[in-house]
Amino acid sequence: MSWMRGITCQIRQLRAARAQWRADMAEFKTAQKEARRTGERPEHPGPPPTGFSLLPWLLMGLGSFSNLLQGKTANPWIGALGLLAFNSLYINVVFRSFVKEKREAVSTRVALVVMGVITCGLALGYGGSWLYFFPLLGLATGACLRGPRLGQVGLALTALAAAVSVFRAGWDAINVAYGTFLSTMVTAAILSLSEAVRELRAAREELARRAVAEERMRFSRDLHDLLGHTLSVIVVKSEAARRLAPRDMAAALGQITDIESVGRQALTEIREAVTGYREGSLATELDRARSALSAADIDPVVRQSGPPLNPQTEALLGWVVRESVTNVVRHSGAARCEITLDGVLDRVRLTVADDGTGAGTGSAEGVGGTGLKGLTERLAAAGGSLRAGPSPRGGFTVTAELPVESAELTSSEVTTAPRAR
Repeated sequence: MSWMRGITCQIRQLRAARAQWRADMAEFKTAQKEARRTGERPEHPGPPPTGFSLLPWLLMGLGSFSNLLQGKTANPWIGALGLLAFNSLYINVVFRSFVKEKREAVSTRVALVVMGVITCGLALGYGGSWLYFFPLLGLATGACLRGPRLGQVGLALTALAAAVSVFRAGWDAINVAYGTFLSTMVTAAILSLSEAVRELRAAREELARRAVAEERMRFSRDLHDLLGHTLSVIVVKSEAARRLAPRDMAAALGQITDIESVGRQALTEIREAVTGYREGSLATELDRARSALSAADIDPVVRQSGPPLNPQTEALLGWVVRESVTNVVRHSGAARCEITLDGVLDRVRLTVADDGTGAGTGSAEGVGGTGLKGLTERLAAAGGSLRAGPSPRGGFTVTAELPVESAELTSSEVTTAPRAR
């Protein structure tokens, strides 16, 4: 009864393939109607090819079936069993040929070989219309074998068809060999091209999805870095203005003016981040870092040495300065913060170190924090690296390294002296 279960399984597979084909056709027709309504070219390429596209070619065996019905075939039971076996194997092979894993399975190749044996037996035994099973065998072979060995197999099958045809029907049946070669190669070429087009379309869609995901990630990082730093500076300067107002109104008004300036600049940066054209300036970020640290009663010390940097490197290091200084202001409780930029001809290193407790920075925005995670991704994409963690001498240290390209070496050192308390 195992053969009955096999037939039942084949019938279920045919029904499932037919249902999938109908679903694909319905989706394709819907896309066509939508394209006609909007006047655009439909992007949907249509339903993928299935074994149903090769089933009509079984009509080539109607001549043999007619001979059986008319009693023109010797040993009709043998012919009927051979016809049934060939058609069953043909349907099995062509449906499995449209699934890569099943197409490359050993069972599919064995079924193809058995088809070849049956075809040779029927053609040698009966000749005439039974020779047209060779082109059908070529269709199944072209659908199943789509690799570099297809040419060799196709030529061998063509030679076999020519030899059997000439033996049974003379040179007048040589067209069977031509039909076998043509059906093998054309089927393989069309199906391989269709599969390649669909793979390219799938790759294009995947690239589009990745581009959208990367743009979302870029925008979320920019928005986090921009708003986190700006709001922290506004809070610190607001606290400074509140403290200074009772005893020094002019200084308090200066802090309020700075708040207004920071807010206006933040609006401009957010608009630029939305459009994707923002390029940060390292010098601007260092100036803002000095202002934010001073407003938080933290002594800023900035040292720079090395060649001039290109805009891309400056933009990345500007983000590092912005995020690190924001963390120092919000979490460190430090009294001093040192920002050091060291560069050589092919590499630049930026270090932001404070003398605070380090616990707040590590827990809230440390290596696992959203801001420093985003910076790590940015620098890794540019071939750099970022390390953040407690310093052996106390406090918290963020170190960023990037490869740079410079034409000439210049060196300058700018140190902001600690403010008198």
